[in-house]
Amino acid sequence: PRSLYMREGGALAWEPPTQRTGAFDSYVSDPAKPVPYRPRPIPMTYGEGSTWSTWLTDDQRFAHLRPDVLSWTLPTLEEDLTIAGDLTVTLHAATTGTDADWVVKLIDVYPDTGMQPPRMNGYQFMVANEVFRGRYRASFEKPAPIVPGTPQPYTIDLHTQAYTFRKGHRVMIQVQSSWFPLIDHNPQTFVPNIFEAKASDFRAATQQIHRSAAHPSRIVLPVVTHIRP
Repeated sequence: PRSLYMREGGALAWEPPTQRTGAFDSYVSDPAKPVPYRPRPIPMTYGEGSTWSTWLTDDQRFAHLRPDVLSWTLPTLEEDLTIAGDLTVTLHAATTGTDADWVVKLIDVYPDTGMQPPRMNGYQFMVANEVFRGRYRASFEKPAPIVPGTPQPYTIDLHTQAYTFRKGHRVMIQVQSSWFPLIDHNPQTFVPNIFEAKASDFRAATQQIHRSAAHPSRIVLPVVTHIRP
């Protein structure tokens, strides 16, 4: 297992952050303007020409360019990077709300030039993904509100994956707080039952992903080391 840390300037790095506290990136999550799970216009799921069966391979650049999505990227790989096993993300996150969703994507960024077909130049291929609802950070049986403005650790299981990031590609992490309509709207205000939330419960919130020595947000990759004779 090797940790990749979210660092300043949208960078990923194998080295942990050095700034002791107070380093974070932020965005505003507005339930009225959720991040879609696919680029619009989204084809009908069961309509003619539906591409529902392949949506997990969609180019993620449409999300990367949104102001309510954060991205961190590793420099261009000088050799293949193979992973095989369990993927885990630890986010040290804070919100001005009392509930929040944390959506994490692990992405393979293709080279900007030289790809065939040309549409694959710069393609952002989603390798793994998961969502975690903040109210369940301590217990799935007893959901509880989040204390606003306080960084808290969230461990997010990205399950297992066997994959090779090729030489010349880049590794990216994206974080957002909605994935509509794949994931139902979170009002970002704690209510006992989200399905009974009132319109007034749905409020915009500022989300912070901390990346300091005290709060090192990171992904743990199961890196495969090739042992040569």
